[in-house]
Amino acid sequence: MTHHVNRAAALLAPYGFAGLDLKNRIAMASMTRGRARNASLVPSELHVEYYRQRASAGLIFSEAIWINRDAIGTINVPGLFSAEQVEGWRAVTDAVHAAGGRMFAQVAHSGAVSHPDFHGGALPMAPSPVNPGLLSFTSSGFKDTVTPRAMTLDEIKRTVEDYGNAARNAREAGFDGVELHAATTYLMPEFLNSRLNVREDVYGGSAENRARIVVEALDAMIAQWGAGKVGLKIGPTAAMGGFHPTAETVSTFDYLVSRLNQLSLSHLQVSRAFNIDLASGPVAALADTIGYFRPRYHGVLIANAGYDMASAQQEIAAGRADMVSMGAPFIGNPDLVARFTHGIPLSPSSRETYYQGGREGYIDYPAAEDPALSPAFLRQPD
Repeated sequence: MTHHVNRAAALLAPYGFAGLDLKNRIAMASMTRGRARNASLVPSELHVEYYRQRASAGLIFSEAIWINRDAIGTINVPGLFSAEQVEGWRAVTDAVHAAGGRMFAQVAHSGAVSHPDFHGGALPMAPSPVNPGLLSFTSSGFKDTVTPRAMTLDEIKRTVEDYGNAARNAREAGFDGVELHAATTYLMPEFLNSRLNVREDVYGGSAENRARIVVEALDAMIAQWGAGKVGLKIGPTAAMGGFHPTAETVSTFDYLVSRLNQLSLSHLQVSRAFNIDLASGPVAALADTIGYFRPRYHGVLIANAGYDMASAQQEIAAGRADMVSMGAPFIGNPDLVARFTHGIPLSPSSRETYYQGGREGYIDYPAAEDPALSPAFLRQPD
């Protein structure tokens, strides 16, 4: 049902989500930033400060966090599979909560987009031995992905268990919930993709089989958290390198979403097709990605990718989304919500430090001065 509400008021007003009272409907999207520069991949005081600064978001989604050692596929990304990592994340969630924020952990496995450099020379694991044709960010720079090895049924079972273990660790680390990463090019999207998943067992060959590991992982995570605390992020139109939608993509995601309606999820986050032309491709039906999934998914829908304040307001006002998540605007604007609220222009951010570096380009972006003191021309009329 479409219902029209005051746009800015709805976006910036409190919202009940997953049993939590959020300050607004703006989520900080997951963003890999590569700041866990230690052998144990433990969040540091840099992470504590980075997320604390951005706690005015209604909800923070952590960067994608590795569920086990096999999952590693990018340098300096933290994990959630050791006691030390749990302790590091606890410091982060404590700081976010002390600042009045809420935070979900996003858990992930890189699959075929990893590289032998991360695994002592061994091939990365994937649904099938198909090279995704992408780049892996290793300790010696970007390297071409290789042809991975197909996961055995036992390895799939163990991986599903490790999603559950990571979810349990997220709870112990003080997160408010957990999200399964099935967007972009990682393991879950690889299973959902009929070009990268050519298995002939129960995990390939049909929409139901391709979606099986996603549903099993969600079940394992829900078993640790209970109802309404586990969500999923999908990006059905993602196209990078040799990874792109196929003729099976729409039917696969139709099936997956129908299964999600049978689970007690907190939300479905959808990365929309943004700045790409789908008119002639196999996923033309998904050109309006949010509009496509809104009537198909019966729970809380979070819209993601390329939003600014105006477009976020429109999605909420039209009832097309319940929340909107933003990534890049939060990098250079730790006080993004205050800037939206008071009409203060946004600061740019440095792309050179998105994925590497220390404090620079990470925790040194200043908040705007007190909005009450800002010149009148910077403030939008009430």
